[in-house]
Amino acid sequence: QVQLVQSGGGSVQAGGSLSVSCAASGRTFSNYAVGWFRQAPWKVREFVAAMSWSGGSSNYADSVKGRFTLSRDNAENTVWLQMNSLKPEDTAVYYCAARKWGEVITSTSQYNYWGQGTQVTVSS
Repeated sequence: QVQLVQSGGGSVQAGGSLSVSCAASGRTFSNYAVGWFRQAPWKVREFVAAMSWSGGSSNYADSVKGRFTLSRDNAENTVWLQMNSLKPEDTAVYYCAARKWGEVITSTSQYNYWGQGTQVTVSS
């Protein structure tokens, strides 16, 4: 079992930056593909960014490409999502997810483990 605990997020004005982190406990994180998703009120959870278990491949939603960066530190069992040039439409609850031995996974249904969610609010 892997437990994912998120932190960070918060509120910022448009154009600002925030980061969210996701710390894993229970198992080593180095064998897990990781992903970030977000869910705005009244909308379905959508893909944001993902990285393969090896860290060699990653993918980003077109809406965040060039502004968001997913990174991981296997020694610290932590992944981060750095969000720059934030827009009001980035406002959502952000979730990290993990799956053992996965490649770049953009579908929610393929992840086994989820963080508790972190609110990100961007005001105009």
